[in-house]
Amino acid sequence: MASKPLFIMLASGEHEKIQLAAMVASVAAVSDRPVQVFVTMNAILAFRREATKEERYHGGYFHAQFVTKNVPDAMELFEQGKMLGEMQMWACSLVLDLNHWDAGKDLVEGLFDGAAGLAKFLADAEAGDLITL
Repeated sequence: MASKPLFIMLASGEHEKIQLAAMVASVAAVSDRPVQVFVTMNAILAFRREATKEERYHGGYFHAQFVTKNVPDAMELFEQGKMLGEMQMWACSLVLDLNHWDAGKDLVEGLFDGAAGLAKFLADAEAGDLITL
């Protein structure tokens, strides 16, 4: 029996939430569960192609722990999930339009499968479980 798809809506720009989304998505994907990640609002700022690690992340106590304890980078976890499992990532078309960005040119190379609207993502998410961070 096929696993129920997991849909993750990532809206927060906090390092802790981005990290959790990356961990959940990659573990689910490598565990043979299809995953769809929709990146929107402040979260998309962490995925800017030109951002350094210092510019990419901000947060509280665990942000500092992730940095000082050399926890695997969230972008690397998303990459591993895509490489080793069935995972797709979508950039919010509204946020891209507001910033005059292109998912293929302005966001982390190789992570995004394209742009998507919220209505389509939510319609697709009816077929599985939805997590919002």
